[in-house]
Amino acid sequence: MAKLTISDAAEQLGVSKEAIHNRIRRGSLQSVVENGVKLVVLSKDENTQAASKKSNNKTTAHNLDDRYYKFLEEQNVKLQQKVETLEGETRSLRDQKEQMLIEERIKIENIYKEKDEQLKNILNAISSKFMLNTPENNLSNSDNELFEAEIEEKKKEDFVENRRLISLNKYLKSKDFSKKKISNIKEKFEKNAKEDSRIVIIGKKYYIDLQKYDYSDFSL
Repeated sequence: MAKLTISDAAEQLGVSKEAIHNRIRRGSLQSVVENGVKLVVLSKDENTQAASKKSNNKTTAHNLDDRYYKFLEEQNVKLQQKVETLEGETRSLRDQKEQMLIEERIKIENIYKEKDEQLKNILNAISSKFMLNTPENNLSNSDNELFEAEIEEKKKEDFVENRRLISLNKYLKSKDFSKKKISNIKEKFEKNAKEDSRIVIIGKKYYIDLQKYDYSDFSL
């Protein structure tokens, strides 16, 4: 026989103190009062059952922990697989985007090549017409040069407008750069103009396309 306080009995049996009081009222547990303190009397069998129940509860809790950790591991594996799938899809989309940009650039270059050919044909046709209509059946060198300059200027303006280009000088004037920095930037452009596809040369001027390219390596 063991005499325990209400709190100790609740802990021993794995129940609440309220449950102990209810069992005492129902008579399923014996109790005595010693020195004004109510004690619960537990038989040897009840102690054994309580110990067995606590052991079972621990085993059950242990099993639940194992199942919980196993569940977490499975979820972690699934999440890892999803991450790898998303990374693969991201790489695929990036490759597709780069290919589309390359194809679009080639398409634009082909369009302007065709326009150049058309402009040349128009120039040749107009030049022939002027030659046929002149009294001496020929244009003076100065008139012919002036006419070709006008056509070439129109060609440049159309090209610049369609490509959304801006001249380097115009861009630098719009910025609050020092004279030394402007000089350094121009030197970089002159050095790389022929090899860098981002730089468009029309006549003796350099043009840039800020909507399409990044020029941070030129300190822009």
